[in-house]
Amino acid sequence: MQPLRIAVVGAGQMGAGIAQVAAQSGHTVLLNDREPALIERGIATIRKNLERAVEKGKLAGEVRDAALARIAATPALEALDVDLAIEAATEHLKTKLALFQTLDRVCAPRAVLASNTSSISITLLGGATQRADRVIGMHFMNPVPVMALVEVIRGIVTSQETFDFTDTLARQMGKTPVEVRDFPGFVANRVLLPMINEAIYAVYEGVASVEAVDTVMKLGMNHPMGPLTLADFIGLDTCLAIMEVLHDGFGDSKYRPCPLLRQYVAAGWLGRKTGRGFYTYGG
Repeated sequence: MQPLRIAVVGAGQMGAGIAQVAAQSGHTVLLNDREPALIERGIATIRKNLERAVEKGKLAGEVRDAALARIAATPALEALDVDLAIEAATEHLKTKLALFQTLDRVCAPRAVLASNTSSISITLLGGATQRADRVIGMHFMNPVPVMALVEVIRGIVTSQETFDFTDTLARQMGKTPVEVRDFPGFVANRVLLPMINEAIYAVYEGVASVEAVDTVMKLGMNHPMGPLTLADFIGLDTCLAIMEVLHDGFGDSKYRPCPLLRQYVAAGWLGRKTGRGFYTYGG
């Protein structure tokens, strides 16, 4: 695959990771967010990740420098001459719909529009554009530079050409793409988030403590981290948003978000990013 021009919209944890992997794979990256300070913070995160890899002997210094040189801060979403735009904004339907309308207007006609959404309908996002055949889901896992999986989700209108392009790009980035149909939560979060939600119910109902639930799943099921530790890592607001998509999409009470999850989010206890979730984090 020839080097591409890729816009990444959203410079948070996921967007920065996607930008890093794309740049390391030889592509030019235009990194955007709603504020210049957020873009600079994203680039700083990428620089820190790459420098850590160099210190560990996993990456040559010249490779780090070349990757950083391929990333350009792009504060304005206007007249983007790109082959691909990847949306990595917050998991909020109205926000994503507005972004897809904007990207459809400002991106070159050839551009594929991809979403890193972890649960929202690709068909719905495509319907906000005039190029639904060129809209696709490209759900990376967190942390993006480490995790191999990418769920590739076709909307009902997504063309075979768009799927083939996205599948090839994911492989070129060193990822393992898996084709998934456009249903709420896709596969990863349709399986993972109900497990996390049930773990929260176990705490809510007094079955066991937070630490006990995590220990059972780590030692009994050989999970690398407990579900409540993982929820804090994902962000409890993101967990709630995905559970609401599952509940609304399927209309099944088994996807009802735990009231304790709602309460923590209302309190602003969102996990690692706010210093408190099911655990308390220093710093």
